[in-house]
Amino acid sequence: MIELLDAKTSCLLIIDPQERLMKAVEKPEKVVSNTILLAKCAKTLNIPIVATTQYKKGLGPILSEIETHLDTALSLDKVEFDCFSNQEFKNLIETLPVTIDKFVICGVEAHICVFQTAVSGMIKGFRPWVVTDAISSRKKSNKKAAIRLLNNFSIPCASTEMIIYQWLRRADTPEFKAMLPDLK
Repeated sequence: MIELLDAKTSCLLIIDPQERLMKAVEKPEKVVSNTILLAKCAKTLNIPIVATTQYKKGLGPILSEIETHLDTALSLDKVEFDCFSNQEFKNLIETLPVTIDKFVICGVEAHICVFQTAVSGMIKGFRPWVVTDAISSRKKSNKKAAIRLLNNFSIPCASTEMIIYQWLRRADTPEFKAMLPDLK
């Protein structure tokens, strides 16, 4: 069953926006700016944020411009492509409020870690949403293939703005007013 996102039942999952990976993917600046916007909104609405790195020793840390917005994030390093295959990740999500059943996923690479995590999350009973303008791959064709297959699995794919406006719900709140300068 598909339903609109709700801030109270969402977690933002930021997958592997690391120095070496971001240098290699298509349109990294778009992924970075949209990831920052999602993180700002998540913080404004008290939505939990989980951030991962893939083999940090080899691929480097999360980009500093994103890292500065992750002060409230739960983070971990992994070697698995599917976050749900990582024991530390499984332990970490058990600490989230029991109301969390949706993971809003952004990051890289779309056809590897993002795809595998979204599908695995769905299999485990969560409702993943993938942010199409906040994911990327080294090749544009791989990102397109990932989105196509995610759609085949009935995993919702939406833009950053679609996600944010679902989380915000109304224009007459302090949270909307706080986010408005970033949305113009």
